[in-house]
Amino acid sequence: MTPTFPDVSISTDRLVLRPFEEADIPELADMMNDELTAAWTSVPNPYTPADAREWITRGAPAERTSGRGIVLAVDELLTHRLVGTLHLKNTNWHTLTSEVGYVVGPWARGEGYAAESVLAIAQWLFHDQKFERLELRTAAGNTASQQVAQKIGCVSEGVLRNALIVRSRTEDGGWTDIRTDLIVWGLLPEDLEDAHPTATRGAR
Repeated sequence: MTPTFPDVSISTDRLVLRPFEEADIPELADMMNDELTAAWTSVPNPYTPADAREWITRGAPAERTSGRGIVLAVDELLTHRLVGTLHLKNTNWHTLTSEVGYVVGPWARGEGYAAESVLAIAQWLFHDQKFERLELRTAAGNTASQQVAQKIGCVSEGVLRNALIVRSRTEDGGWTDIRTDLIVWGLLPEDLEDAHPTATRGAR
């Protein structure tokens, strides 16, 4: 039987990481249509409410039930507004490793929410799930994601040359695919313990 992550909610001082609900469809669709999200991710563009519904009702739950990972919505604790999404993916249950990807909505950028949510999932993964490695991969030009990796204590481990396709705006306002390098960042339990005290208030 394939191992799976539990259906979990995690709280930090400012955020709640929880499973997506159908009520999140409008906010998720709006967030995924942002310019930077379109540029640095492979989500459909434009991203429709139907795309959001398919992901929330089928795609995201299947990530957990298949054992590939887990997808969580990130809410602002006080307002319950959707800040973003976290995705543990490419999980290997033999080596106890996983990769994290995330998106933060444009209104919530610059508040440290990306680092806070990734740190929370890393602590949960290492302390509660007893994993041994978390990986984060950033496009060479995505300096904001590189700063998140550095902030939570990740170590830059190398560059995968020409390994990623991202989108860039064309002169006529459309999009074109371009190849770029991919920076690989690694985080181990000891990296986290050295850099940060436990930030999560608890999981259920």
